[in-house]
Amino acid sequence: MIVLDIETTGLTHDCGICEIGAINFEEPIRTFIQDCRIDEGDIITEGAFKVNGRTRKQLFDETKQSQKQLIENYLNWVEKQSVKMFYGQNVSWDISMIQARCIKYNLWEKFLNIHGQRGMDLHTIAQEKYEKLNGGFSLNEFGRSNMNFGKILEFCGISDERINVRIEEVVKKGKTHSAFEDCKLEGEALYRIKFGINFFPEYTKFPIPEYLKK
Repeated sequence: MIVLDIETTGLTHDCGICEIGAINFEEPIRTFIQDCRIDEGDIITEGAFKVNGRTRKQLFDETKQSQKQLIENYLNWVEKQSVKMFYGQNVSWDISMIQARCIKYNLWEKFLNIHGQRGMDLHTIAQEKYEKLNGGFSLNEFGRSNMNFGKILEFCGISDERINVRIEEVVKKGKTHSAFEDCKLEGEALYRIKFGINFFPEYTKFPIPEYLKK
C-alpha cells in the first residue's frame, strides 16, 4: 500500500501543488519526496503560507523543477510499485488535486492507467476502530465527525507537534507541515489502528495505547 500526502497553496483546484510525499509500506525503502515551483496564476492562500512555511519566493523559485515535471515524476514512481492502493488522511482530496493537474498538463490518460481515483481514507479507518471500541463514533456537538488528523494521532497515542490552521487562523502553534513527514505520521497511525504495532522507530517514544494492541 502507498501512503500519500501533498502540500498545496490552498484547498481548491486553482491552487498549486508544491510537494508530494509517498511511501510504499510493503517496501518502505521505496519512497517519493519531491517539491517544485508552482505555476504562474496558481492561487496562494494566507493559510497555506502558515501551514507549509514556504514564502512566495520559494514557491516560484525558477531553480526548482516545474509542477508538471513533479507530477510526471510521481506517476512514473507509482507505475513501478506492485500494489497501487492509496491510503492517507482525506486521501481522495490529495488524489483529486493530482488529478486536476494531470488534466491541465494533458496527463489524464496516464493518470487513469497508472494511478486511478480511488483511495482508502485514514479517517474512516480510525472512526470504525473508535466506534468498535466505544460503541459510537467520535463526534462534535453538532453530530459531525471530529476525527481530524490531530485527533487520530491522539487516538493512536502520538503527540501532534505540527501547526494547526483553520482557514487562515492559527489554532495551535507548532512545526510547519511536510508531505513526507505527514506520510510517516499517517502510516504510523494506520499501522497502530490496523495491526496494533509500531512501524517507524522514531515513534517508539510514543507508547501504543493498550486499546489498540492486539
